[in-house]
Amino acid sequence: MSLRSASRLLPLAAVPVLLAAACSAGASSTDAGPPRPGGTLTLAVGSNPDCLDPQQASTNASLNVGRQLVDSLTDQDPRTGEIKPWLADTWQVNADATSFTFHLRPGATFSDGTPVDAAAVKTSFDGIKALGVKAALGSGYLAAYRGAAVVDPQTVRLDFSVPSAQFLQASSTMSLGVLAPVAYAKTPDQRCQGDGLIGSGPFVFTSFKQNSDVVLSKRKGYAWGSSLWQHQGEAYLDAIDYKIVPEPGVRTGSLLSGQLSATTEVQPVDEAQFQGGGFGEQTRPNPGIVFNLHANTTRGVLTDEAVRQAVSAGINRQEVVDTVLSPNYKPATSILATTTPLYTDLSSELAYNPSRATQLLDAAGWVPGPDGIRVKNGQRLSAAVIFSPVFNQNQSVLELIQQQLRKIGFDLRIELHTTAETTQLQQAGNYEFLWYNVTRADPDILRNIFSTKAGNRSKLAAGNPLDAQLDAQAAALDPAVRKPAAEQAQRLVVEHAYAIPVFELTQVVAFGPQAHAIGFEASSRLQLFDTWVSGS
Repeated sequence: MSLRSASRLLPLAAVPVLLAAACSAGASSTDAGPPRPGGTLTLAVGSNPDCLDPQQASTNASLNVGRQLVDSLTDQDPRTGEIKPWLADTWQVNADATSFTFHLRPGATFSDGTPVDAAAVKTSFDGIKALGVKAALGSGYLAAYRGAAVVDPQTVRLDFSVPSAQFLQASSTMSLGVLAPVAYAKTPDQRCQGDGLIGSGPFVFTSFKQNSDVVLSKRKGYAWGSSLWQHQGEAYLDAIDYKIVPEPGVRTGSLLSGQLSATTEVQPVDEAQFQGGGFGEQTRPNPGIVFNLHANTTRGVLTDEAVRQAVSAGINRQEVVDTVLSPNYKPATSILATTTPLYTDLSSELAYNPSRATQLLDAAGWVPGPDGIRVKNGQRLSAAVIFSPVFNQNQSVLELIQQQLRKIGFDLRIELHTTAETTQLQQAGNYEFLWYNVTRADPDILRNIFSTKAGNRSKLAAGNPLDAQLDAQAAALDPAVRKPAAEQAQRLVVEHAYAIPVFELTQVVAFGPQAHAIGFEASSRLQLFDTWVSGS
């Protein structure tokens, strides 16, 4: 039975709500015994992957596929943020973090049988750099990449034109995952569809049917997994079948009826249905920049810092989580999420304080108008926020924030756009507030977004104090040196309200009684090497 036909046969009202006590995140409520090989994990995702090539992909739907196909030079411990061996056994970094030398483990091969050697790594990184903006995430990680040198067959050196402490973490991501040299005989568009997508990962590409499903198969003979994984050798699963199911209710109903093993993107309203009765949930907050109202400080009323600070004080972040989201989500306590290395707790600066908001606006000369919205010199206290529905609850969150801000006399206008339209408006600087989040398990994501030498979404002038802190953290490998700069950068963003943090995005995956050990890597994307399924 197709999942779409199931949506007609299983209306939500007919699906029993499970009220048993919640089991712990990531654990099944039944004792399934030791892991066993074999079987297929049937996993629903909420959107059609934009591109299967992890070097080009940017959406979770794509990266959750791509992570299984490629290995990376290193891996990152989700608990500590430490960088650990994977394809590289050891590495050295020069004093100014402009040169990284990796010593590759022997024996790793791509699925076409060719070796994962220094020449292949050079070809792969040169290929990512050549993608330019098509490498949605990797282009930022490799912005200062000068090239690679083959030191010997198992040793490769990657060189950068400026200090790039962030690169060691970037080397653990699937966006810099290594592809076989033969992959670059295909065009980027062909690789997006899976054609020539040859990696050294624990699974291999089998098929991609647009708006239907993506199928991966076990890589036979795989024996060079990350040092962080729970077992070595081949993956347990014979196959992973990613079903593309945009409708949240259909994903929920299909998992409850046993047509799915698991589903991503569980909506807050549906979470309780998977907290018992043999079902379970695996959750992890996304590291990186939280969902926020990012101000263009050159536009309209947002040129006034007091207005931006008042907007921040007028948002009740806990109410947003309690009303629209669920206990699996956290109110923002910094511009970075709590799972980001070198995160700094700024919860006192982000406390709900409508009295302070009122005082700031009064002092700035904004007085209540006849409809409750403040005015000054004939101008209404109003700004638009542009957003796309990449997260199902975005509009509901913004509508609640709109209501909260009306209480202090601020009119937040909500403008829905497609993802492509939002990207175009953002790149052109044609916005007042921009609503988004960005996932990365490294504080350097702040430099990518805020630096006047990079994204500069706040449209700040060059040479501002934030630039200096962003550059300082980018140049320091030692956390003891890097942390003060990262902390000060977070403080400057929050205190000047260049961006107004609201909540941390959380990945919520629900699974049925036969699915076990569904895991997340450090960027909160799925890691399915240790996942297994039990018989019915």
